[in-house]
Amino acid sequence: MDNDLTQTLAWAEWLGRHALPVLAAALLVVLIGCTAAVLGVHRYGAHTVWGRVPRPLLLGVCLALGAGVLMATGSLFAEMMEVFDAGEEIGQFDVRLTETLARELPPAALQFFGYLTRLGDPLPLTVLVIALAGVLLVRRHTMLALGWVVACAGAGLLNQGLKRVFERVRPVHDHGFAQADGFSFPSGHTSGSLVVYGMLAYLCLRLLPVRWHVPSVLLAAALAFSIGWSRVILQVHWASDVVAGFALGVAWLTICIAAIEYARRARRA
Repeated sequence: MDNDLTQTLAWAEWLGRHALPVLAAALLVVLIGCTAAVLGVHRYGAHTVWGRVPRPLLLGVCLALGAGVLMATGSLFAEMMEVFDAGEEIGQFDVRLTETLARELPPAALQFFGYLTRLGDPLPLTVLVIALAGVLLVRRHTMLALGWVVACAGAGLLNQGLKRVFERVRPVHDHGFAQADGFSFPSGHTSGSLVVYGMLAYLCLRLLPVRWHVPSVLLAAALAFSIGWSRVILQVHWASDVVAGFALGVAWLTICIAAIEYARRARRA
């Protein structure tokens, strides 16, 4: 066994033994970053900056942004496709981390994450999407309603398509706190939760008073982050599945928000 692989497996063991404090620390970093981003937008007025950009240039920026994000995500997926085998480094990291989590985590932690992960199940997300679309239509926010539905539905379709391309088998999970079937890569709970709750945060920034902006973004970020990593804690996904789910969710969310913002600017012009 070479030194790099030995180091990788040692990291997997360490992360498995310290999963809960590491997850809490990572969540804190994410929340601090989100708070800084929202406060920065409020302070520097991103909407006034975009408002001065000519429409053709804005369209080019949106297209370049979408293409860049898609290319980066596609490159990541292509690279991961070559190293899924259990004999490769990422595959061995995934296996060792999952085995360590199964051995080290107490039942109380598994039960907590078993409840939490249900917030990313297809049924509650679908109910949320339909209910909020109805509210937006009643309040005559037709463009936002359309963008909301397309973003959320598109995330689900993309995930299912990629699962059929990669056909990765899930880890064995027999603890009883969560059940999952179908292919593993990328994590649908992760990408779906990130897009749905991310879009919900975007709508809150667009429609709610300023005092609700930071709390709504922090809640959305905490839910998406925690639901995603709950899939690893519960051993129903490999860690690389969740990383790919976050990448897919960020890519699709970025493209959808850019498209909505461009459409809004074009409509006002």
